Amino acid sequence: MEPEYWKDRWGRGDTGWNQEQPTPLMLKHWPALGLPPGSRVFVPLAGKSRDMAWLAAQGHRVLGVELSELAIEQFFVESGLEPRVESSRYGRHYSAGGIELIHGDAFGLDGDVLRDCAAVFDRAALIALPPPLRRRYANGLYRSLPAGCRGLLLTIEYPQDQKEGPPFSVQEEEVRALLSSDWAVDLLERRDVPASGPEAGDGLQMQTVAYRLQRR
Repeated sequence: MEPEYWKDRWGRGDTGWNQEQPTPLMLKHWPALGLPPGSRVFVPLAGKSRDMAWLAAQGHRVLGVELSELAIEQFFVESGLEPRVESSRYGRHYSAGGIELIHGDAFGLDGDVLRDCAAVFDRAALIALPPPLRRRYANGLYRSLPAGCRGLLLTIEYPQDQKEGPPFSVQEEEVRALLSSDWAVDLLERRDVPASGPEAGDGLQMQTVAYRLQRR
């Protein structure tokens, strides 16, 4: 799970996790967070997700971080936007249309760059990481988000011994163990994934799970 693994997959176009449309569970549950327009939303391991364009269309300011510069460039081209590019200690910042994407390492971010994030949307970050990195991710990035931050977290559950990740299976017990010391965690929905879906594999029983988060 080194950075080159993800860069190589983007370079080969091996990005089965990428969706051409906004995530249905986000469309359903995001309004319940009650964020006012203008709120800044953090999207970790952002890729070129169309979820970011949807969030910006709701009047939010989006901050994403992504290892692959190719994914960032493709996102702005496909969005019809010409980004302004600046550099900081976190990496290169591409900004346009209310969306700022940092070409850098999510583990290199801290409370300074995240201090005004009112929410986090995590669809493909936690489940992209193997267990040791999930603990580091929760103790680092999630703990750096400010008090009062709200969140929508989407995970996948399946028998891990029947499929190699990523995406990895992250059970509810682990979500609570990782986050409950700093966040209120509410289970919103558990939904079966069709066995023939692109993420499911050959007949694999899989569920996607949505959680609402509130930073203490």
